[in-house]
Amino acid sequence: MHAAQRPKCKLKFVTLDKEKNLSTLWRREEYLRICSKEDLAEKAQDIEVTIPVKKSQEARYKLDPESFLNRFWGRRPDGVAINEALQIAYILELKRSTGRDEGFLEVKEAEANEQHKSIFGALKAAAPEWEFEQINFVVSDRGSVVERDFYTKLKKLDIQEEKKDKLFADHVTQVCDAHNRVIVSFLQQVQGGTRATAEGSRENIGHNVHV
Repeated sequence: MHAAQRPKCKLKFVTLDKEKNLSTLWRREEYLRICSKEDLAEKAQDIEVTIPVKKSQEARYKLDPESFLNRFWGRRPDGVAINEALQIAYILELKRSTGRDEGFLEVKEAEANEQHKSIFGALKAAAPEWEFEQINFVVSDRGSVVERDFYTKLKKLDIQEEKKDKLFADHVTQVCDAHNRVIVSFLQQVQGGTRATAEGSRENIGHNVHV
């Protein structure tokens, strides 16, 4: 997406290499120009204490209130894009769903927004002059992508019009390829154990999944 932006676009993707937690991001000047780490921490603490914790962690959080703030700084959005000139920041998130009708989109949108509500609440309180928005790219494990939703979000990220179709096609291809790898892996493990296939040796792609 970064490479497909308009040449004079002022929206900058600042997490191109890999996702980073908020603590790491707030060491960069782009973020410090939004608000100080101290101001963000103050607003975040008030929000984090309202978000439930796992029962197994309740005792630790009660004994150490700093745990709430540590949880905030450990949050990791999938990506961030900033337009300093217009004072706009986008939080990017990718979600997968097991659904295949359009209803899966609304469900995962709500889930992603809930996941980052403390980030948005703290940012809006610490930097009211800025505009913050979350952009969620939702795909189904069965290969479904809602086309109109995808194109609308590409427009917000200032993607060149002539490159949108290729981005969509590449996105769908990757989703289908990933889905196919999972299916092939399942069949291999059920039918062939750890034997090599005609395509070569099995590869561990993580989470005990082999292809």
